[in-house]
Amino acid sequence: MADITNPVTVLDEDHCWDLLASAQVGRLATAVDRTPEIFPVNYAVDGESIVFRSAEGSKLLEIVLNDQVAFEADGWTDDGGWSVICRGSASVVENAEEFARVEALPLKPWVPTVKTNFVRISVDEITGRRFAFGPDPVEKYRYGHNKML
Repeated sequence: MADITNPVTVLDEDHCWDLLASAQVGRLATAVDRTPEIFPVNYAVDGESIVFRSAEGSKLLEIVLNDQVAFEADGWTDDGGWSVICRGSASVVENAEEFARVEALPLKPWVPTVKTNFVRISVDEITGRRFAFGPDPVEKYRYGHNKML
């Protein structure tokens, strides 16, 4: 049962990294010329950074124009959910030694397209929350014994 007195819990950094490592899909948020964009990506956690593959196109162009990004991943069950948000800088992996290392990560393209670029998000800030699901408290008071409205 959800704790209705405190349904949101702030997570520490270690727990945030553990949750990020447990998921495979997240969203990359970029902004160029005051225009925000959001891209779904499959990813892997590599130390305290996030790595994803990308084809040539708008994601790569946007991180070259403005390397400051946000990344969000989440998960849920019937009882609750979580959300982790990272902020940092993104760069295309160009160093041959680093490229070989990230190529060994479990990152396969979702769709049959050529994605030869790896992008690393160096995380400067990570925050997370866990949510306990439960009934709408307004509905409880509206139709329950203790009418709030």
